[in-house]
Amino acid sequence: MYTTSSAFLDALVEANVSFVFANVGSDHPALIEAIAEARAAGRRIPEIVTCPNEMVGMSAAHGYWQASGEPQAVVVHVECGTQALAGAVHNAAKGRAPVIVFAGASPFTQEGELKGSRNEFIQWIQDVHDQRGLVRGYMKYDAEIRTGKNVKDLVHRALQFARSDPKGPVYLMGAREVMEEAVERKPDTSASWRPIAPGALSEPGLRQIATALAAARRPLLVTSFAGRNPEAVAPLAALCRRIGMGVLESVPNALNYPHTDPLYQGNQWNHPRQNPVLAEADAILVVDSDVPWIPTVSRPADGARVFHIDVDPLKSQMPLWHIPAEGVFAADAATALAQLDAWFAASPVDPAVVAERAAHYASLHEARARDLREREAIPPGGAVTAEHLLARLRALAGEDALFVNEGISHYHTVFDHLAPERPGSILTSGGGSLGWNGGAAIGVKLARPDRTVVALTGDGSYMFTVPSSVHWMARRYRTPFVQVIFNNRGWKSPKLSTLAVHPDGYAARANHLDTSFEPAPDYVGIAAAAGGAWGRLVRTAEEVDEALAEALRVVREEGRCAVLDVILPHH
Repeated sequence: MYTTSSAFLDALVEANVSFVFANVGSDHPALIEAIAEARAAGRRIPEIVTCPNEMVGMSAAHGYWQASGEPQAVVVHVECGTQALAGAVHNAAKGRAPVIVFAGASPFTQEGELKGSRNEFIQWIQDVHDQRGLVRGYMKYDAEIRTGKNVKDLVHRALQFARSDPKGPVYLMGAREVMEEAVERKPDTSASWRPIAPGALSEPGLRQIATALAAARRPLLVTSFAGRNPEAVAPLAALCRRIGMGVLESVPNALNYPHTDPLYQGNQWNHPRQNPVLAEADAILVVDSDVPWIPTVSRPADGARVFHIDVDPLKSQMPLWHIPAEGVFAADAATALAQLDAWFAASPVDPAVVAERAAHYASLHEARARDLREREAIPPGGAVTAEHLLARLRALAGEDALFVNEGISHYHTVFDHLAPERPGSILTSGGGSLGWNGGAAIGVKLARPDRTVVALTGDGSYMFTVPSSVHWMARRYRTPFVQVIFNNRGWKSPKLSTLAVHPDGYAARANHLDTSFEPAPDYVGIAAAAGGAWGRLVRTAEEVDEALAEALRVVREEGRCAVLDVILPHH
């Protein structure tokens, strides 16, 4: 029998959804039956990936989209599963990741009036007033499937929202009776549900920005996530090189600009000091950034001209947000940057001005590069440092490596010392809820089986990943990856936050701040027990090369995960 659930699966196939990351329950008999019927009939459906933990499943869908550009689906169990998605919903919303979530709902009949009526005690307990409201604040769109007659339209509409800028997750729910409803097959209408086309700068806006950049002495482009769309990197680089404009990343979520290019001026995170390049700039173009600077510690100079381009320049989901921009433009980064580059190709800046700008930024870039190389040296005593570890990983990983970065207090260190150059080669969650990297690595590997995936995580974020679920899934679905744990035996970030606000307080003088993970868990043992992973504890710098080489070999040749628990200086 062809049901609402059958039509739901067909709609996902029509929308180019390859995987359903599923954590099913008592509200999903119709969906489970439809999956089994489709397999028996030889009808194409997305591949079902069993996810013992919901947050891992949604993180995998998030990572798959980051590596492929194609949204995927997540299936969870009523309001309990919806809540168990937890921080993955936040990460998808803030990282602008299009994911379609489908949750079942408790049956709405209890006397057997319809197929799927209540027959288990839990269905009374799981019936809540506003299940969609649990996640509505994070979703681009939410709706309830009330009949199978238009279920395809709801799926395609949801994904139209998800794929349209600003992208983000969407949520559908349906009760058992509705998902069991017999319906007629309907044709594929997915071509009529296209996302909104990318927006461009208006001619006056283009002229305003270009005129200011041409007249500036020290033009600077600040971005966080233009490179989420790898196609934006080329026009960004072309524009900056054409006019000699420096590039500063603030809280980068992707490879936005090649780190080895002389115009690259580094990346800033929570550094408690004024960024000198930002202070020196007299014309600043902010492109795709939620936090271009933190005003309490670092901000542009008074009188600097600021312009802002973003698909969501109002930051509509942020109650408090402002930068002093004289021009604010809703536009797609790749489109707008290509427009600006074309403007300057037709109306070039004086070559002598471009050369002077480029030489200035190249001098700063070279000084920064020397400093970074010095930090990568092995310290006296031979302890491992994150800087040395990442430098060796950069040298050994190879051109095919794709990095998943959830280093937390080492976020900036990872970007600095991996020094990525290729668009799409490094990813972060884009959000602030820890535990994304394990599931994301699985999703990335499913999307890019040809690449060596390396997940970089703090010891705290490793535990948040639910490693027992992650490594079981990685073994079952053949998605091996290297996981490097920056183990400083605790949460370093809360300590840094506290000392930044109370540098001379009681916490600064306390023997402990309740942030320690000692005695330390056996992180390698967890992965080995759950997923047959190979692993090694690394304590000294002289072990680093051998451990990294073996981890990469295990993943590439044996097809299983490798976990390196690297002991760093105590937090």
